[in-house]
Amino acid sequence: MVVLRRARPDEAGVLTELAVAAKAHWPYDAAFLEAVRAELTVRPEDVERRLHVVAERDGVVLGWYGIGGTPPAGELTDLWVEPAAIGTGLGRALWDHAVASAAGYDHLDIDADPYAEGFYLRMGAERIGESPSGSIPGRVLPRLRVRTS
Repeated sequence: MVVLRRARPDEAGVLTELAVAAKAHWPYDAAFLEAVRAELTVRPEDVERRLHVVAERDGVVLGWYGIGGTPPAGELTDLWVEPAAIGTGLGRALWDHAVASAAGYDHLDIDADPYAEGFYLRMGAERIGESPSGSIPGRVLPRLRVRTS
C-alpha cells in the first residue's frame, strides 16, 4: 500500500535523486541532465520551508510533490514519480493530493517539463503561456495552471 506523508528534511537527497531519475526517464542526454541537476536539487531547508509530500511503499519513496507560493497564488514546484512507477496511477494520486492540499490557494501554476505537459493537461490543468528554463538559456517550458477553488 502506498502512503502519502509529509517529507522530512533529512530526505532532501532522496527527493533530489528521484527527481533526477524521473527527468532521465525522458530522452535527455547526460549533458542536459548535468545542466539541470542544480535546479532539481532539494535542500533540507526547502523541505522545512515549503510543503513537500512523499508517496512511499514499504519505506521506499516512489514519488513526491512540492507546493510553494503565497496565497492566493500557489505553485506546484515539483511532481516526480520513480520511472518504474510511471503508469501505475501514482502520478494521479500525487496530483489529487496536491490539489486537495492547496487550501488557501485559488490556483497552482506549473512550469512543466515539455514531456509532462500532456499528463498535467489530462489532470485538468490549462496552458497559460511559457516560462524560461531556470537551467538552459533559450529553453522555454509550458506554463500551466489548475484552479483549486
